[in-house]
Amino acid sequence: MTETSRGLPERPLSPHLQVWRWHITMACSILHRASLFALYVGVLLLAGWALALASGPEHYACYTGVLGSLLGKLVLFGITVAVFYNVAYIVRQSFWDLGKGFNPKTADATGLAVIAFAIVAAVVTWIIAFATGAI
Repeated sequence: MTETSRGLPERPLSPHLQVWRWHITMACSILHRASLFALYVGVLLLAGWALALASGPEHYACYTGVLGSLLGKLVLFGITVAVFYNVAYIVRQSFWDLGKGFNPKTADATGLAVIAFAIVAAVVTWIIAFATGAI
């Protein structure tokens, strides 16, 4: 290795996003991290709901009013997508743990299937919830 002007050896630069071509498995990995963050938010909302329930009818009505607003429903829908995405992603990872599905075409297809399943399952869940009056 050659020396730089400061006397430190030059080190090779690691590849960055400009070098790599995007593919679905990269997006799935990033979405998995985002879904885990959404699940953390969901746990905090669930804890807040339990705290509001224990604090009395006024606090509970206020909390459910916030969750029943448009923004609250959007957040809850996002958490629903995150739950279904995480379930499907774990099933995909379980097959990878068995050594199955590493072919690039199979990995891309299962990645798209995971994303599609999460969206479709969340929409169906919310349609059922609206139809039964749960929301």
